[in-house]
Amino acid sequence: MITLNEILELVSFGLRLCAPFVALLVVVLCFMSLSYGRRDEHALIALDDDDRNIRYPVLFWENSIGRSRGSDIRINDLTVSRDHAVLLRRSDGWFIADTDSKAGVYVNGEKTEGRVPVHIGDRIAIGTSVLTLSRADAQSDSKRRRVRDKKTVSCKLILVFLTVYILMIGIEAVINMGNYAVLMPTVGFILTSWVFYIITRAVFKRKSFELESLALLLSGSGIVLCASHDQHQALVQLAAMILGIGIFCFMLWFIEIPDRVMKWRLAISILALLLLAATLVLGKNLNGAKNWIIIGPFSVQPSEFAKIAYIFVGASTLDQLQTKKNFFGFIIVTALCLGMLFLMSDFGTAVIFFVTFLLISFMRSGDFKTIILAVSAAALGVLVILTIKPYIADRFAVWGHVWEYANEDGYQQVRSLIYSASGGLFGMGISKGYLQYVFAHESDLVFALASEEMGLILAVLFALIIGGFMIYARTVTTRSRSTFYSIAACTAGGMLVFQAALNIFGVTDILPLTGVTLPFVSYGGSSMAACWGLLAFIKSADERTYSHKKIKPKKIRKKEPAVTVVKTQDNDFIEI
Repeated sequence: MITLNEILELVSFGLRLCAPFVALLVVVLCFMSLSYGRRDEHALIALDDDDRNIRYPVLFWENSIGRSRGSDIRINDLTVSRDHAVLLRRSDGWFIADTDSKAGVYVNGEKTEGRVPVHIGDRIAIGTSVLTLSRADAQSDSKRRRVRDKKTVSCKLILVFLTVYILMIGIEAVINMGNYAVLMPTVGFILTSWVFYIITRAVFKRKSFELESLALLLSGSGIVLCASHDQHQALVQLAAMILGIGIFCFMLWFIEIPDRVMKWRLAISILALLLLAATLVLGKNLNGAKNWIIIGPFSVQPSEFAKIAYIFVGASTLDQLQTKKNFFGFIIVTALCLGMLFLMSDFGTAVIFFVTFLLISFMRSGDFKTIILAVSAAALGVLVILTIKPYIADRFAVWGHVWEYANEDGYQQVRSLIYSASGGLFGMGISKGYLQYVFAHESDLVFALASEEMGLILAVLFALIIGGFMIYARTVTTRSRSTFYSIAACTAGGMLVFQAALNIFGVTDILPLTGVTLPFVSYGGSSMAACWGLLAFIKSADERTYSHKKIKPKKIRKKEPAVTVVKTQDNDFIEI
């Protein structure tokens, strides 16, 4: 006769087998929906060079004009500077800004200073090239690939499957643990997810919820995994997720207007530096790095929030896109951030900041020489630091030799490799693993913990979701409303992917173990909240995010002809 314990074991085993496939279904539906429902990519307006019989289609909200290969509108004219001007549009119409060019920019024969409005029919002199602003011909200028126009997958259906997945792993944890304590954070997570969805649809009127669903899948998996070992930590993680959702919503509102971001750029730069400086002064040294501020029962890692501010600073270029003054200011902020992080001995975060700097630098300039120079300078700096402080090199001596130090400095990685391999494809069961007895199993080693208890399929799926954020960010940049959204989305996606790589490859001894978290999954309130903030950059690049906004038509006054700019349902502008 089958006993109750045997029945529960069978139920637990069945849930463990089914959960990865439900999670996979959620991921597939989300990325399918993200790939549907986009408008055709076409030129917004055009610049006509009648003397050379050349038409330049204008494809973006901010378009760099110059002689360099990285320019959006490249003019092969020696009188044109490599970085000459930026043509940009806002709700009031189109504007042009000189970016410290030698010959200047003239509109209808008058030299421009700062940002100057331009209208259909205006003649813009860039060096000896005279360009006429004209309406785009949809058939001749629509040279870019057409995208599929299908109905998106129901976000409500996606959330239903996500709820089923979380319930499955939550119930499995309850059966394995033999108590109901894990249900509180599980139910709390499900309620939070649905409230978030209702607010998104009813209050913000947003049609898409796919990116949020993917982040919720990662966050919910981490919360349930954490709850199976420490219910208090799971509740802290749930509270951090709610805070992160709040930051996510605020940031989407704040960055809706690119000019507002540029206005606050200096203040945000100072904020990023103050966050790191406060950590340097008030921080406590934990596990070899002085990167935590502890106040009573609360602890916070300011460097996580400095990542968000840093992307703001680097991506908010707009009509100063190509100016050297703007870029040098960003380099100064970067140097100060890296210097303070090295003083804290927070090398993992320092590496993340540096890679982010490289991403932003390349997207802004498109110049490999800048990247090579930056990498060379960084390599020289590392050599100097290792010479002055040789003990830093000792911290990475175990890299590639963990089996030789299995009971010493390589203890965590050796156990991670052994226990994660023992989990197989479907895991040993939540709360049944042995890695839970190793220090930092819920944070630095969480990928190995997920592999052991939830199985390799789910652990790899977590990594693929984070990688998918970067791939999606790259695909939407060509349709972003602004260069700010393009740069910020790709940088945020790159930062999440690189941080995940440091965590996963550090645990598996492919890279040195740096102690960074796995985005959305690892225990850590600051990391959880900051990851939701980074997701807002990717969300803002989605053309559907602000498509519900209705703007009253504004008349742009001009002698002849008058132009009215009207915003359409698909978030585009037309001129009539």
